Amino acid sequence: MVVFTGLVSELGSSVSVNEKKNWAFSPSNVAYHFGTSGISVAIATGVTHPLDVLKVRLQMQLVGQRGPLIGMGRLFFRVVKNEGPRSLYLGLTPALTRSVLYGGLRLGLYEPSKNACNWAFGSTNIFVKIASGAFAGAIATALTNPTEVLKVRLQMNSNVKGGVIGEMRKIVSEEGIKALWKGVGPAMARAAALTASQMATYDESKRVLIRWTPLEEGLRLHLMYS
Repeated sequence: MVVFTGLVSELGSSVSVNEKKNWAFSPSNVAYHFGTSGISVAIATGVTHPLDVLKVRLQMQLVGQRGPLIGMGRLFFRVVKNEGPRSLYLGLTPALTRSVLYGGLRLGLYEPSKNACNWAFGSTNIFVKIASGAFAGAIATALTNPTEVLKVRLQMNSNVKGGVIGEMRKIVSEEGIKALWKGVGPAMARAAALTASQMATYDESKRVLIRWTPLEEGLRLHLMYS
């Protein structure tokens, strides 16, 4: 997904490398990075959503019960047979909403965080990139956790009435508003580690290739460092 996001975020940009260093202070550039990041992650989410549904079903199978676990192939055919092909897209609305917000925030906050560290400490070394990625991932997850909770609840139940809004009202009325942030701690830790490792290696690989090869900004470079 990072590959796809990076390509969409970078393609079509006519801003030079030196000019990009100041993008964090331009509202139009902030909107550009947030928008392209969010849209590209949303497209990737739409394509891979059936796999996410199967993942959640596999993780939650036999909850409170005992018996043999089944694999992804058998689960896929069981879900399609019993609930129909549309069940593979359960929870798509909150998933896309989360993708736009989470993808935009996670990748949109990375550059400003890195530039802020550069302004404060005069460096953008690999440790700064790791810290910036961790910060961006954790904040994005903390803000979008309710959409993740709604997505999982809808993926687990094909008979939900009222859609996303109905399910949210049900959660808030029965479990309280704090239930929308269930699991936010582990989710933030995962997102921090994931974003830090992805963005730091992505950014550092690009810098190394520009420095040690004749490659310049463009599609070929983005494909390689992605």
